[in-house]
Amino acid sequence: MMKYPTAAVTAALDSPLGSIRLAAGPNGLFGVWFEEQDDSPDASHWAHDPDHAVLAQAARQLNDYFAGKRSQFDLPLDLSAGTSLQQAVWRALLDIPFGQTCSYGKVSTAIGKPSAVRAVGGAIGRNPLSIVVPCHRVIGAKGALTGYSGGMQRKVALLQLEGAL
Repeated sequence: MMKYPTAAVTAALDSPLGSIRLAAGPNGLFGVWFEEQDDSPDASHWAHDPDHAVLAQAARQLNDYFAGKRSQFDLPLDLSAGTSLQQAVWRALLDIPFGQTCSYGKVSTAIGKPSAVRAVGGAIGRNPLSIVVPCHRVIGAKGALTGYSGGMQRKVALLQLEGAL
């Protein structure tokens, strides 16, 4: 179970791949979820504030990304909702370059746990910062496209946008 900040603000972003919910707390952006995403939290108790500095910055950068004008994000990220393993995995995902893919095994090796592929896969699946922490760039060992909590069609679209497919 993720532990999100209680002092959180949220905003919605319309994207070419559907509505996205952004969430930020005192330490930065901690959530980017597609509207129908299975693991998105109940945000009904968070304040809606589209003018919040971090949320507005995230919205601008995501719009630039979808327009093909941005390949990296420069945002204050709060990864503290995850366990230490999840945080290590999410940090490793930030090192996968735009337009490239990586296997679950390589991510496991990158965090110093080469035999923890299944646990790494679980952490990738629980990534709360879709697109910004690029879990969509992780594929199977033989190049197979594997699950994406935002939906497989979105994973394909993101990889195509980045020129990785």
